[in-house]
Amino acid sequence: MQGLPEGARAVGWDARSAQGWGKLAEGAKAIVNLAGASLKGEGFLPSRWTAKRNRVIRESRVNAGAAVVEAVRAAKRKPEVVVQASAVGYYGARDAVRLDENAQPGDDFPAQVCVEWEQSSQAVEALDVRRCVVRTGLPLTKAGGAFPLLQLPFVLYSGNWFGDGQQFFSWIHYVDEIRALRFLIDTPKTSGAYNLTAPDPVSNREFARSLGNVMRRPVWMPAPGFVMKLALGEVSTVVLDGQRAEPVALLKAGFRFKYPKLDEALRAIVNE
Repeated sequence: MQGLPEGARAVGWDARSAQGWGKLAEGAKAIVNLAGASLKGEGFLPSRWTAKRNRVIRESRVNAGAAVVEAVRAAKRKPEVVVQASAVGYYGARDAVRLDENAQPGDDFPAQVCVEWEQSSQAVEALDVRRCVVRTGLPLTKAGGAFPLLQLPFVLYSGNWFGDGQQFFSWIHYVDEIRALRFLIDTPKTSGAYNLTAPDPVSNREFARSLGNVMRRPVWMPAPGFVMKLALGEVSTVVLDGQRAEPVALLKAGFRFKYPKLDEALRAIVNE
């Protein structure tokens, strides 16, 4: 496989079991499980959450966690830690309520998926393997995810916010995402759930204004919520609903953000 960094190699996976890669768990320092189909789909524009699409989203996550458990159980020398991906969607649509890692999960589809996603690798704890669950917010990166889609209207001089703009965006610069993952791997005292979000969550309207300022673009009228619901169906909840997740556990463990404030994080991304 082309483009891998020195020392890295790719192995095949059947998306169901540890067959073909499970032996790599033997004596490993860490397993970082980030596997899961994109909520928005593989195209540039979001795909609707049909019954088939929902099944793919759920099974891609649950099967990956089960495969990790299978690999750890088979290893004679267990990995030191398993880092299990999740998302702030775990909390459901919670408006401006401040959410630390002890907050209860929501009851909508993304929240239910996150609950199962987190539980999928829980069995490694009974095998005496440390486990950290990372509930990631909106990653700020040009490489993929939601940010290129959020940035496009500003590139076209038609920047806006979504609906009433009051929904919170819990975001994180991708550099801090990587640094936080490495911090959890290298810090033996860490375990349990961690919000991987910057300590400066903002409303969607504030996010739009900050991005407009950084890009020197105007911010026009909002994109009406009802139009987005008609066009996207349930997937519109990704931008019309939000969570004010705060990295309480991560900060308490001693992690320090390189980009704690939105303006400096956006400036670093836009000027890359």
